[in-house]
Amino acid sequence: MSIDAITFLPPLAMPAAPDAAGAAKAPSGEFASWFSTQLADVNSQLVTADQGIGQLAAGDASNLHQIMINLEQAKLSMQLVMQVRNHLLDGYRELMQMQM
Repeated sequence: MSIDAITFLPPLAMPAAPDAAGAAKAPSGEFASWFSTQLADVNSQLVTADQGIGQLAAGDASNLHQIMINLEQAKLSMQLVMQVRNHLLDGYRELMQMQM
């Protein structure tokens, strides 16, 4: 995968510094909003695919090809979100193992 392939990702915002009480503020970066938008999109794709499977099971499916395409899109979107999550967790674990 080249660098050009991931240029659609928004830049990350730096975490906020702790306030006077010592508690860090939650980052309000663009990545968090992008990720929650992606999760909402994946959820809607999964709901659409589930409705198509329900129609297929009931014998009401008029377009089998579209149901299979929706199912495959939902599967690929879910795999993408899981890979992003896995890479984020791996990066977090690496940061936690770094010695200061």
